Amino acid sequence: MYKTTRYLVSAALISAPVVASAGGFSLNEQSASAMGVANAGAAANPENATTVFFNPAGMSQLEGNNLSFGAAILNIDAELDRPTGSATGAAGAPVDGSSGGDFAPLAVLPNLYMTYEVNDSVDVGFGIHAPYGLSADYDNDFVGRYFADKTELTAIAFSPSIALNDGNGFSMGFGANLIYAEGRLSKFQDYSQNYQQAQASGYGGPAFEEGYFDVEGDDIAMTFTFGLLWEVSDRTQFGLTAQTGTELELEGEATLTNVPVPQIGAGGLNMAFTNLEEDARVPLEIPESISVGARHQLTDSVTLLAGATWAKWSRFVALDIESREQNGAISTGVGAQDKYGRPGMIGHVSENWNDTWQANVGVIWQASPAWAFKAGYAYDQTPVDESYRTARIPSDDRQWLTLGTQYADARSGWTVDVAAGVLLFDDVDVDEREYNVDDEPLANAARFQGTYELDAWGASVQLSKQF
Repeated sequence: MYKTTRYLVSAALISAPVVASAGGFSLNEQSASAMGVANAGAAANPENATTVFFNPAGMSQLEGNNLSFGAAILNIDAELDRPTGSATGAAGAPVDGSSGGDFAPLAVLPNLYMTYEVNDSVDVGFGIHAPYGLSADYDNDFVGRYFADKTELTAIAFSPSIALNDGNGFSMGFGANLIYAEGRLSKFQDYSQNYQQAQASGYGGPAFEEGYFDVEGDDIAMTFTFGLLWEVSDRTQFGLTAQTGTELELEGEATLTNVPVPQIGAGGLNMAFTNLEEDARVPLEIPESISVGARHQLTDSVTLLAGATWAKWSRFVALDIESREQNGAISTGVGAQDKYGRPGMIGHVSENWNDTWQANVGVIWQASPAWAFKAGYAYDQTPVDESYRTARIPSDDRQWLTLGTQYADARSGWTVDVAAGVLLFDDVDVDEREYNVDDEPLANAARFQGTYELDAWGASVQLSKQF
């Protein structure tokens, strides 16, 4: 009954559409200079201070002190194809409703990176960026509102780093990422099964109105980054970077409204309605990842880039909402206790995500000392198992096509990067049910089905300067 799916991780003003990244809820849009080539070879191509994010070892190839800052805009049109959509409540009755509208809002993702050359062998750097995010908000009359309403996850990372080099083309880097995250999940609550049970016990009053479930929380966690960069020749180099995983414990409060409470009086069985609150947490897994990249200068004006990233999204087995109280009002009330096969559960959503690969290629044409033009392509696997797709994350594999340009003003020392790209998706089919912790369907008829149509584009701008 409490398939609670609402977690907000909102830090400052950073939020990303729910299907912005097929790679789970990680965000690719960290740099306009890298976006121009679809992030191809980013682990081996330290153009500016954004290498703090892609491979801290790359700081060793930047001269002097460097600053890069900018922002990306993501716009995703994501909507249920209403003729394909249908839902049933817990008691088996059809649910009326709309497509829910375009549920993915426009998002702005700012970032800032800087590096400092300590000496010929040591560089240090720092970054502020948004590594993870989700944002979705359906209209209140969405036909699948008993499965999803709002989904918000926002994270901001503070990333100090250091790079060491041997002076012979080999360098290594280390970084830490202090992540502050906030999350929120909400859905409308279906009491049709409760009403059916009350009728069987003699209740003759009107049907119960639907309620609303809402949970939010925040947490701080740490991941670590390690990178290598090897300059094979004047024209070719390879890079590797790896990041550790972690788990966020988003702690906050859950609320549930309009809960029916049986009352026995002289006239028989009656109902009162109340709102419940409970301290709760939502554990959220952040995956390990490994990226490799290559850069090869084919001619004096043409550079080829390629790369691949593996992420261990199989860590994300379920989206659970757990009580932080002993005998909490929601986790033990209205038949919720042990519903999901584990005491103290407020909600459970089976996810069973898979590990993913992203592969990308790109090219840079240095048309003149001041102007460069870029193009890139990436294929990005989704971690979402098609058997467990949900209305919150109707995700599938995507393709990413990007173009970019770079202008370097020799007089001022500033470099401007501008990039834009489109995301190509197939239609996504969702068939969502409620499960217990053993992935067995619950003993109710709640179900949501439908096909989603997705279109997306993004743009980014970045300013960089060497001091």
